Amino acid sequence: MTLSEAQRIHEVAGDPLAAIDYCYEQGWTDGLPVIPPEQNRVQAMLAMEGRPPETVLAHHPATTLELTVHAAAANAVMAGCLPEYFPIIVAAFEAMDREQFNFHGSTVSTGGSGHLLIVSGPVVDEIGMNSGVNLFGPGNRANASIGRCIRLTLMNVFKIVPGIADKSTQGNPGKYSFCIAERADKNPWQPLREELGYPEGVSSVTVFAGAGFCNVENHGANTPETLLDTMADAMANYGCISTGQSVVVFSPEHVETIARHGWTKTQVREYLFEHAKRPHKDVERIGKFEKGFDKQDRQDCHRGFGPDDILITVGGGDAGGHSAFIPSWSRGRGSIMQSQSIGVCIDC
Repeated sequence: MTLSEAQRIHEVAGDPLAAIDYCYEQGWTDGLPVIPPEQNRVQAMLAMEGRPPETVLAHHPATTLELTVHAAAANAVMAGCLPEYFPIIVAAFEAMDREQFNFHGSTVSTGGSGHLLIVSGPVVDEIGMNSGVNLFGPGNRANASIGRCIRLTLMNVFKIVPGIADKSTQGNPGKYSFCIAERADKNPWQPLREELGYPEGVSSVTVFAGAGFCNVENHGANTPETLLDTMADAMANYGCISTGQSVVVFSPEHVETIARHGWTKTQVREYLFEHAKRPHKDVERIGKFEKGFDKQDRQDCHRGFGPDDILITVGGGDAGGHSAFIPSWSRGRGSIMQSQSIGVCIDC
């Protein structure tokens, strides 16, 4: 640290607004103000993790940079997280570190993915996450700051800076924050955490490199088929058709229509996969025939390799015929979604 840098830190130490400006000067923000990573706040975050601060959570294969627990804690503070949110952030980065997630590609490509976090289990209520009205929108500290921490960490630790390493063509508002919770009280099926194989009482986070959000509206459907035809059409539109995975978030109003007729989640997946398709000849005509389509049936290109490529969950407000489809990042199967159990602090 140079003398001028030390003087500047001394100048801002007692002035919160000046400290925020200092964070801007250092390039530590996503364009919005951050909370300066004051030592006591970082220590409170670290207290939620039982491992030493120097423990490495994730690696970036291209930059060779590593994320430690301490660096994650500092960015969690800057994002506005409370300490009780930190185990979700730790679990998310552990999931993203797996080879199949393609940490490098999903952060730097022209596709511009936002890293969607889907939290399922008791932790949702314990920390006050939003699983209801305005699920993907603003207003909830836990959802907003947990999602924001992911992007700040990518920028500050792994140096995935827009225009330098991040070459996204148009970007994605989910790159600011993209974090939701599963709505357990309106879910007629097995919770996502149980479906993933986690034991009773254990919460989970699933990470998905997602492209832009697609609102799927249908206020008139009164059968599973008509409702799911609407969703399948969105999943297979020519702009989205690929062999990649999908996330489908049904609103309570839509899922009630499906469940009222006794459909299981397996049936829903199978129906969506079968109907989310376009003719081979048309996909070839528009220049989107990719490796993997040739492994499917002879006539049609389906979205994904099979029903298991579709993650289904429930979230949103009670009223409204609006559900969501989030396609996978860019072309093909460049990133495969990953899940991780959310740990409990053993020393708290």
